[in-house]
Amino acid sequence: MQNVELVAGLYRKHATALKRVRNEQRRLYANRGNLHLERIASCLQLRSVLDVLGMPADYHRLIKPQLDDVEAETTYLLLREFRPHTVVEIAPDGGWSTSWLLAALRDNGSGRLFSYDLFDHSTRTVPRELAAGRWTFSQGDITRQLPFLPPRIDYLFLDCAHTAEFARWYLRELFPRVAPGTPISIHDIYPDSPGESRVVRDWLTQQGVAHFTAAPAVAPGVYDRLMEVKRELGLDESIHSSRRNPMVFFRRPHEQSSHSGRSPKRWSQSNTAERWPLPALSGAEGSRR
Repeated sequence: MQNVELVAGLYRKHATALKRVRNEQRRLYANRGNLHLERIASCLQLRSVLDVLGMPADYHRLIKPQLDDVEAETTYLLLREFRPHTVVEIAPDGGWSTSWLLAALRDNGSGRLFSYDLFDHSTRTVPRELAAGRWTFSQGDITRQLPFLPPRIDYLFLDCAHTAEFARWYLRELFPRVAPGTPISIHDIYPDSPGESRVVRDWLTQQGVAHFTAAPAVAPGVYDRLMEVKRELGLDESIHSSRRNPMVFFRRPHEQSSHSGRSPKRWSQSNTAERWPLPALSGAEGSRR
């Protein structure tokens, strides 16, 4: 349980700041949209009409919560601890994850976030006071924007197209641009599902990359322990009601083996959750001060 205790320690270390950020996020959440309603045919038709007229639909101005509480808070806490200078986010969608990332950079007193998405919904939802001076948004296909990425990426956050094809693209084209040891987090990897989830999980196994997750589907002990700490600190009142927390956190490995000629090992719970190498956190933070 080594790494879950390290994350629990970050909860305690940053409890006061996290409580303030949770209150800010709760206010943002009050203006959330309804993802299920927006996907029904009538709304999709309305969107196309308004787009033609150049008039954004009201739901483009509403936050779209997709990170669950524990994974959002873990993201915030890791950015506070790593103190990255440059964070890259693909893709912000409605801006919920963006606001958590920017809050961490604000509270660190330094750092910039570069976000990339096909749609610009997040530019209408992220508070201006969070964005000012620390956020750059680029609209377009990320597969065509690699030359324009920051030369150095200190934290990579991915919550984008959940297809196998796109996952293979970023493993092949984007990851080699990230320095070994760089923290990476990817959303919607647990529980088991075809597409991006399976591609990433197989890659983690093939590369021998230990990782951390609080997804109850595969790491119920980790989730329960963090909820225990949240209750202890008075941080347990739900903001976003889902408890799936399907994100994985890991460091980019120093060597990437070929995908060819190797059969993926069978995925098991023993590969997850408690073996992500967090002990280097303090050293990484200290080297940037």
